Amino acid sequence: MHIVGTAGHVDHGKSALVNALTGTNPDRWLEEQMRGMTLDLGFAHLRLDGVEAGIIDVPGHERFLHNMLAGAAGMELLLLVVAADEGVRPQTLEHLQILRYLNVRATIVAVTKSDLLSSEELARSCEAIARALQGTIAQDAPLIPVSSTTGAGLDELQGSMQSILAQFPPRNPDAPAYLPIDRVFVLPGHGTIVTGTLMQGTLSVGDRVKLEPSGRAVRIRSLQSFGQPQQTVAGGARVAANLPGVEVSEIARGEVLVASELAPAQTFAVQFTPLSEALPILRRRNPVRAYIGSAEILGTLVLGEDPREGATIGGTIFLRRATVAYPGTAFVVRRLSPKNLLGGGRIESPAAAAEKSSVKSHDEEAVLGVLRRALAALTAVEISREANLREARVEALLKNLESSGDVFAVLRPPAFVDATHAEKLLQAVLRFLEEAETREPWAMGATSMTIARALDVPEALLVRLLNAFAEEGRLARRAGFFSTVGHTPQLTAEQQAFFEELVPADSANPFLPAEIAAVAARVRQSPVAGAGRAFDMLLAKGAFVKVNEELYRGTQITQIRARLQGFVREHGRMTMAEFRDLIGTSRKYAVPLLEWFDARGITVRSGDYRMLRSADEAKA
Repeated sequence: MHIVGTAGHVDHGKSALVNALTGTNPDRWLEEQMRGMTLDLGFAHLRLDGVEAGIIDVPGHERFLHNMLAGAAGMELLLLVVAADEGVRPQTLEHLQILRYLNVRATIVAVTKSDLLSSEELARSCEAIARALQGTIAQDAPLIPVSSTTGAGLDELQGSMQSILAQFPPRNPDAPAYLPIDRVFVLPGHGTIVTGTLMQGTLSVGDRVKLEPSGRAVRIRSLQSFGQPQQTVAGGARVAANLPGVEVSEIARGEVLVASELAPAQTFAVQFTPLSEALPILRRRNPVRAYIGSAEILGTLVLGEDPREGATIGGTIFLRRATVAYPGTAFVVRRLSPKNLLGGGRIESPAAAAEKSSVKSHDEEAVLGVLRRALAALTAVEISREANLREARVEALLKNLESSGDVFAVLRPPAFVDATHAEKLLQAVLRFLEEAETREPWAMGATSMTIARALDVPEALLVRLLNAFAEEGRLARRAGFFSTVGHTPQLTAEQQAFFEELVPADSANPFLPAEIAAVAARVRQSPVAGAGRAFDMLLAKGAFVKVNEELYRGTQITQIRARLQGFVREHGRMTMAEFRDLIGTSRKYAVPLLEWFDARGITVRSGDYRMLRSADEAKA
């Protein structure tokens, strides 16, 4: 389904024309029908040969222009209504200025009240209208004289509308559902109903969606489109959704019914095109009324450069309250007071600057565009929000892109990084490690904190990438240190002599440890180059083992373990006193050692006894 929107000056016959085309009076309120002036949005269903569309009839009076903007966002075909006896009025041109910034793809000009003029007068009126529309989005649009009273020209108008609408592509069904709410009311026996134009995606009965920016989760009990019950509605449809458990007072025009992938924000990067007439009053920083979806929100538009005639400028909109917008959403801004139009544009799409590839689909390019902006690990939900695609669709695309080597997967939580960014980071890490290993060959490697500081990369992101590189075998990861593959730490002769003397072997007391505090103090005071880093390496490799507040040589721990296992295999179990006597030490050292073996799953305690935890070890 597509959306046709009317625009034009008050009293030029928009509502009467819609009624003549559809048989539906779009003026919903009695006051509107009595005054003959549309105050709020009206809707009607249009069926043409092979094409279905909804018509949004918007207010023409300046006082109700905010209502017009609430419905204009969904328009694809503009039906510009100009009365033959009055011609183009200032309000008509203001409508066209606004609509140039929205989603209008094509325009038809319906010259109404044609029955009031002679054929010669009508021809002159059409020529004057065409001249007045030069330089607007209605320039060179077909002009079709019609009469809602006599029916003259209606067949030609319907044929032209059918031909244009049939050429429009469908809206993206894989995008997250986005429904700006333009009406809220209670239907007796059913509860709260919200209506709007479904800008993209699909909605189905039973779907769990969100009201934003409140964040309230709701379920769709039933759906209608122009009075007809529907199980599913697609983008472009006028939709009425029944939301149980929600009070009318809790929802207002300007809220959005959205799929879970979309989230509210108060700051949006934009591409802004100024209105020529607004250039004298535009500055780098501009207080504005922003119109996004069906919402009118006060905020500030900050431009990246001075506005120029015809130039599209990057900038940022800061809103006083949050709303939801997807990449590519059209917006309009007006002054706070008086409410002059300043311009409009699009919410910036991160995929817009992506490097295009002839072998990638549009959706794949959108995903890659999000990831290529910067080195970042993004979840499928975060990517779907910025690429404007459903999460399930993004997950399928990511699998393909990971297989093709375009994206790189990390864990905790599962996320994805652009492969080019990841590869550049890996090469920078390898260069840093190679230089460090050449400078200090005795070091175990570098910690993630050291690498993060050296490369100016957030450590939380870096450690996830380093772990992923290690899983692929492109880095080595040992005891909290990262190194190049194949790096083997080597002590210098001076370091080797220092550490042999630091914790000497005592043949009289072979299992007596050294005090860790005394050893650490000597390492800190040592004049031997690299003693501290070398000591860390020996601890990481197990050449030294810290047990409680004592330090053992790795060879001591190996011998103690062998004695322990041999004793328990022979006797089935062992007491602490038996262990103490077995290694010829005191209770002060025996108790921490047994607890150390327990913690590593070598032994298990049962009352006063220790057994081997592994049945295989017990039988060996």
